[in-house]
Amino acid sequence: IDDVLDIARSAREVGITEFHIVSGLHPDLPFDFYLEVITLLKKTMPKVHIQAFTAVEIGYFSKISNLSIKEVLMRLKEAGLGSLPGGGAEILNSRVREAVCPGKANAEKWLEIMKTAHNLGIKSNATMLYGHIETFEERIDHLLSLRKLQDETGGFQSFIPLPFHPQNTQLTGFKKPIAFENLKMLAVSRLVLDNFPHIKAFWIMLGLKVAQLSLLFGVDDLDGTVVEEKITHAAGAETDQSISREELLDLIFETGRVPVERDTLYNMIKVYSDSSDSLSRKA
Repeated sequence: IDDVLDIARSAREVGITEFHIVSGLHPDLPFDFYLEVITLLKKTMPKVHIQAFTAVEIGYFSKISNLSIKEVLMRLKEAGLGSLPGGGAEILNSRVREAVCPGKANAEKWLEIMKTAHNLGIKSNATMLYGHIETFEERIDHLLSLRKLQDETGGFQSFIPLPFHPQNTQLTGFKKPIAFENLKMLAVSRLVLDNFPHIKAFWIMLGLKVAQLSLLFGVDDLDGTVVEEKITHAAGAETDQSISREELLDLIFETGRVPVERDTLYNMIKVYSDSSDSLSRKA
């Protein structure tokens, strides 16, 4: 816990607005440990939004604590949890999940946990990990499952398609999706998920150039400056791990779009009306 708090304090000076926390399914740590992490983070930096724990982790917390999914989510919310990330969805299909993530929460469980969170007023994102053994039909089924739940709850804020990075995984024989496929996936997502407010490009996975181009393919949200990211780079990503606010502004202005800084819940913080707002541009 001290390590988590040290990282949080080190980020205080850069003006972060969100802690994004995910973890593995630790065999020894009790649910109370995770509650304490959230409680202490909220106490240390009360104005920072906490987006934490995938649906897979929530299901695991339920198992180790003998609490219902609803009770787990209620306790986390009381401790300071603000929203859920969209990870753990992979592909919402039993064939794919049994092959690439056996033992992980199944598709029905993932959707059930998200529905429960939404009904408690906890917003979330949704993801898809594509470019491995899934078929195009299974990708579309994944999108339609999300679209159906969104019609019921309205609790999803954004959809983030994540291209598979095979290096350092058990699927090293696969090639990661090329830029054109990534852009097509983003565009199709925007067309199918018409009830999702936002489609997000995770530039740490895509690279900055493709992420910039994605703004012309249905994307309206670029994942912002990230202080520390480990998952994608552990899988072999060679993209930048962080960029400055000014670099991100330049990237958006170059596409003819207007940058808007927002918080986790998509409340506007600042609209950058023209490129003179970017300090990286020289007079």
